[in-house]
Amino acid sequence: MQLTQYTDYSLRVLIYLSQKEEGELATISEIADFYGISRNHLVKVVHNLATNNFILTLRGKHGGMKLARSAAQIGVGEVVRKTEPNFYIAECFDNMNTNCVIIPICSLKKMLFEARTNFLQTLDRYTIADSLDPEHGLLEKINIKLEK
Repeated sequence: MQLTQYTDYSLRVLIYLSQKEEGELATISEIADFYGISRNHLVKVVHNLATNNFILTLRGKHGGMKLARSAAQIGVGEVVRKTEPNFYIAECFDNMNTNCVIIPICSLKKMLFEARTNFLQTLDRYTIADSLDPEHGLLEKINIKLEK
């Protein structure tokens, strides 16, 4: 199973924000520059993260964003569920598009459903706070890159 770029960017934004000092805001441009990714893509990602109450945003000259709750309270599985458009691992998962002729006799969907369930259950065991190795602090890399 492969996550969409949208979900990847959503997780990256949350990881980045998890490394900011409490109350410190980050901007979309700052995060886009740090990761070397499109600012336009991040605008949509940030909007969705705010809509789903993962982040708080503040508009204006001194605006930006920060986590809406601690990184330890944001589950990776929760983020993936809110950012992935669907979990159609195979055509048979989409009830509106079932052109496969072997659906009535095929057990593959059951196996893939179990795998998907296990995938999400594994992600549910982790939070954004768990996503970085503390010995290789992103905060230090953020600060070094921002100073340049």
